Amino acid sequence: MPLGADSEVGRLRTVMLHRPGPELGRLTPRNNDQLLFDGIPWLGRAQDEHDAFAQALRDHDVEVLYLTDLLTQTLAIEAARDEIIASTLKGLFVGPSIQSLIGAKLADADPSQLAETLMAGLRNDEIRLDGSVAHHLMQPEDFLINPLPNLLFTRDSSVWLRDRVAVTSLAMPARVRETQLTGLIYRHHERFVGTPVVHGPHLEHLEGGDVLELSPGVIAVGIGERTTPAGLERFAQQVLADGLAHTVLAVPIAQERATMHLDTIVTMVDVDTVVIYPTMSDTLRSVPLTWDPSTGPGGKVVIGAETSFFDGAAAAMGIDTLHQIDTGLDPVTAEREQWDDGNNTLAINARLAVAYERNEQTNARLEDHGIEVVTISGDQLGSGRGGPRCMSCPIDRD
Repeated sequence: MPLGADSEVGRLRTVMLHRPGPELGRLTPRNNDQLLFDGIPWLGRAQDEHDAFAQALRDHDVEVLYLTDLLTQTLAIEAARDEIIASTLKGLFVGPSIQSLIGAKLADADPSQLAETLMAGLRNDEIRLDGSVAHHLMQPEDFLINPLPNLLFTRDSSVWLRDRVAVTSLAMPARVRETQLTGLIYRHHERFVGTPVVHGPHLEHLEGGDVLELSPGVIAVGIGERTTPAGLERFAQQVLADGLAHTVLAVPIAQERATMHLDTIVTMVDVDTVVIYPTMSDTLRSVPLTWDPSTGPGGKVVIGAETSFFDGAAAAMGIDTLHQIDTGLDPVTAEREQWDDGNNTLAINARLAVAYERNEQTNARLEDHGIEVVTISGDQLGSGRGGPRCMSCPIDRD
């Protein structure tokens, strides 16, 4: 079965989502900042909203795969179980007695129980161990294995590129284990086994929300709070040398919560059109990176001249103009709707996109420009600062 993607707007065939589960119910006022949420979401309502999102995709003939199902199926494979238990234990700093007990608990769990523990975490009061100093001194509600509420945002931990997948390297400590689970699925699940993998969580930081496939052969990568210059360089070398792109555009963005990824500022809604936060449209810059195979052993990256993002993107894409649709109608509305993920649209096809319903003015502007908008509720889903694009990992696009 063919897999892969080389654009943001090709007909979406298959997508991976993560329906929020017990891990979201582990958020408290004590840990939500550490776990990168701006509020405490209502789990039941978040699940209802996510179910509606998934159904909207199915209504447009998109196959929806759930990360939980894929992980559970993968954990039925002994080698995968052994691998993830070992990597999970390696990352724990809970003392030798507790670590040994956790290892035994994970080894005894069936695939479904193991998947839930890896995603929802493990609290100190969920195990019993006599004689452990750490166990005795920790609070009952302290986490021995932290929950992963950001699994909801499947875009960040992997990016499909033509016939292969890039497993990314997440910058925030709260999210590091996500790529362990994603990488495990791609290495062992029967649907993906044998798929070539590029990048990886052991390399410099690169997150999927910063990677935009503007057109076949052209990839833009944001450099800001999450993706580092070194991560961009490593990724560019890989995709250019392997012929997965002829141009990578390096796009510096502000290192702020509101603009944590490039796709919080700009996303594509047609082959030559983007929706963008207007406050940054005039200042967004890009540096083109290309590949010279004749220089040195195997070739090297060539750094081009810095231009505006729109000029650089249009030149690389071979079009006259990359058209802009602004978020909102005035500066205050634009700022509000950008914060509420008005720029974070998911294209199902060219001129057909999913967006949060609350961004009324941005959605109206999209429709005025001939973009059909499929609206979904995101009152609870958005508390982690992510929209429809963040919550989806396209696995197969035309």
